[in-house]
Amino acid sequence: MSPLRGRHPLLDPEVATAVRRMVSSHLGRRWHAQAFDDLDDLASHPCGVLRGQGFSVFAKLNTDPTGPAMFDAELQGLALLARLAGVATPAVIGSGVARVSCGVVFVVEAFEGRRGHDRLPEDWSSIGTTLAAVHTVHGERFGLEAFDGFYGPLPQDNRPTNGGTWAEFYAERRLRPRLRAAVDARHLPATLASRVEGVLRRLDRLSGPEPVPTLLHGDAQQNNFVSTDTGAVIVDGAPYFGHPEMDLALVDYFEPAPKAVFDSYRERLSIDGGFAERRDLWRLHAYLAGIAVAGDSAFGRSFLARLETALDTFR
Repeated sequence: MSPLRGRHPLLDPEVATAVRRMVSSHLGRRWHAQAFDDLDDLASHPCGVLRGQGFSVFAKLNTDPTGPAMFDAELQGLALLARLAGVATPAVIGSGVARVSCGVVFVVEAFEGRRGHDRLPEDWSSIGTTLAAVHTVHGERFGLEAFDGFYGPLPQDNRPTNGGTWAEFYAERRLRPRLRAAVDARHLPATLASRVEGVLRRLDRLSGPEPVPTLLHGDAQQNNFVSTDTGAVIVDGAPYFGHPEMDLALVDYFEPAPKAVFDSYRERLSIDGGFAERRDLWRLHAYLAGIAVAGDSAFGRSFLARLETALDTFR
């Protein structure tokens, strides 16, 4: 935590004023930030926690033209997860968003929580329990008719497909769009693109038993769960109805997750025995997203190796 100085975009006077007004109106009293935690390493936008008199908020700034749509989808997604699954999500400050000259700022209540190596054993168990609570909610079709979303900065098309199978939905609404984005960004070698096309042609045979359309977090990597003393809080949701293995495959996508996550999940729901063989199948869209968005950086290029390794599994 640092005092309010520096060049972080959230500390820009106009942005800071917008946040101060939102929080003061929400609390019904004057509030101003006294300290700031930079959390840029956890998100694709400038973000952090602003701490004031007895109350803290998480804020992030989007300067892209799609910013308003992205933050609106995020707010709708959090509301949907809370309403349907009864899981904890951050309280929205006012409308949740404010326009500023450089873009739009998103503001929700911050939690005093733990992430990464600071987590306690019970925190990991709570992530599994919370994810299972989301997965107990089922729908009639794969997708989500109410609204589309975003996976990071990439659009996420949630429209149900005509055929109605999971393999079709995953191919047409997740894999193909991510493949096009990676190719269009000129970050994906043609040989790897061709191999992804090969997987697409065989998805029916690779996808395993047909699942029941299940409510998903949508981006269930472990940084999108904040561990508090009262349990896990879901952030950055991108929900739709899909295959529960999609979420399970992302929990340990960036960092290993203790066995306790999956043990606590299994206390409420089963995990199919073939999941371990399919884990990388459900990560293909995430690898392609990383390549599309950041393929010109060392971080983005690391997904090329992971993608190639995954494709080797499905020869």
